[in-house]
Amino acid sequence: MLSFIVIGAVTGLGTATIGIPAAVGLLGFKAAGIAAGTIGAKMMSAAAIASGGGVATGGAVAVLQSIGAAGLSGAATAAITTGGALLGAILM
Repeated sequence: MLSFIVIGAVTGLGTATIGIPAAVGLLGFKAAGIAAGTIGAKMMSAAAIASGGGVATGGAVAVLQSIGAAGLSGAATAAITTGGALLGAILM
């Protein structure tokens, strides 16, 4: 059982530290900002039009840009790692 928990935790940690930031980057959310012509740029445009010209703080575009610029927070990484460990324990 312990091996399933460890495998789940390692998978969760890898997802949090590599997988999610890489996927967000592929959408166009980069450290220097949102890349032109990407899905992220289209999302930002739609969000700005919907809110009358700005992008809402804490909205999906803002959160994805934060992840693209700085990665996930320590708390988010810990939560995903713990989730992976729990999933490993459940699947055992």
